[in-house]
Amino acid sequence: MKRVLALILSIVMLVSLAACGSSATTVAPTAAPDTQTTAAPQETTTEAPAEPVTIKVANYALLEKGYEEFWTKTKADFEAKYPHITIEWVTAPYGEILNQVINMAGGGDKVDAMFGEMIWIPTMADSGLAAPIADVLDQDFINDYYPNVLAAHEFDGEVFAAPLYVSSSILFYNKDLFTQAGLDPNAPPKTYDEMLTYAEKLSKLKTKDGNPVFAFGQPTASVPVVGASLTSAVANFGGSLFDAQGNLDVNNNGFKDAMAMIKLLDDKGYNPQNSKPKDLRNLFALGQLAMYYDQAWGFNGVKSINPDAVNFTATAMPLAGGSGTGATTLQSHCFFVMDNDDARKDAAKKFVQYVITPEVLNDYMANITPAYPARKSMAQVPEGVNTKILSGAADSTSKAVETPLFASQNNFNLELCTLAQGITVGDKAVETAIADFEKAAKGVLGQ
Repeated sequence: MKRVLALILSIVMLVSLAACGSSATTVAPTAAPDTQTTAAPQETTTEAPAEPVTIKVANYALLEKGYEEFWTKTKADFEAKYPHITIEWVTAPYGEILNQVINMAGGGDKVDAMFGEMIWIPTMADSGLAAPIADVLDQDFINDYYPNVLAAHEFDGEVFAAPLYVSSSILFYNKDLFTQAGLDPNAPPKTYDEMLTYAEKLSKLKTKDGNPVFAFGQPTASVPVVGASLTSAVANFGGSLFDAQGNLDVNNNGFKDAMAMIKLLDDKGYNPQNSKPKDLRNLFALGQLAMYYDQAWGFNGVKSINPDAVNFTATAMPLAGGSGTGATTLQSHCFFVMDNDDARKDAAKKFVQYVITPEVLNDYMANITPAYPARKSMAQVPEGVNTKILSGAADSTSKAVETPLFASQNNFNLELCTLAQGITVGDKAVETAIADFEKAAKGVLGQ
């Protein structure tokens, strides 16, 4: 069973990459002796210029508002530093990029690197597309990662992705709506019971346009990333999905309590039905959602819709439910690297190791996409708008718990979504829906 983490943010600066290019070295002449002999001609050696190489980098973020400028500048700056390397972007929407990369490879056209998410590791590794990072990246670069961050990206005993940054599932809340509801905007709920008390007041609010305000958002739509969010909700309640041997085991109070809470939120109308994370970000940006769970970088989507969101957004630690302590799980944005020919592999290495540095990413995390550093040399992110917003959940990564990565992860996560859909849209009893999930999940897992 692979592990997910407990992260502590501390430490200092950067390990910078050496520039590549042409150089000439001349052997210094020796002093002439007093005799009239002629000195031997001095040898001059010249390093051959690097051969031009083009690499393909798959990146869905180029099509998302708020990210294109960063990636365009990163490409230009990288190509200026390494004039012999050209980056060719491969783009597709978030929900399509993984299949596009797999289909391209099936046709003999493998990309060299891919920007993606930690939950894609099993698919990329099991399909043979992603190489273990130890086969491509420099060991000194790898050693700079927090050990438990690397452990979270393991699949079958090897690390298959290089994370740019990490985040747990944290609570975002609207301070203005808290104030309107008579709640202290500087005192967010710490438990699900407190959240329900807050939600009762928040659900009575309406926007200036007369639209209802949803009190609490937990995504339940049928997409794999939502399954990861539901796993985090189970951890909030101290529950689990697997036993110590890696076998499915949902016969625990934490799992049952988490599903009962999702049912309760739906019954009370607090949670928008059938929502994806981007749906909740949209509602939150428009002032129609008071609290919701998301990864730290989800705020970029909120800010892209409503720049004024920086003034009313705050974060809080994951909620504790039942007998749980508010534990959570971890996710990352990461690079996958492919083992193509030597020249392309070296160029992909240079690009990945160029991007995941303080010079490139620190301002990005401080002012564009909030997140927590994955490497020790990047522990001190400069203060910015996003770091202020994240301050309420600064210790959230330290509460992350182990969770497995396995080949059928996407299908398993979709079964979790089916469970959530069953008890919300389908109005199934929690016990019935869990029994149906257990049967289907065991089929997916081959247990």
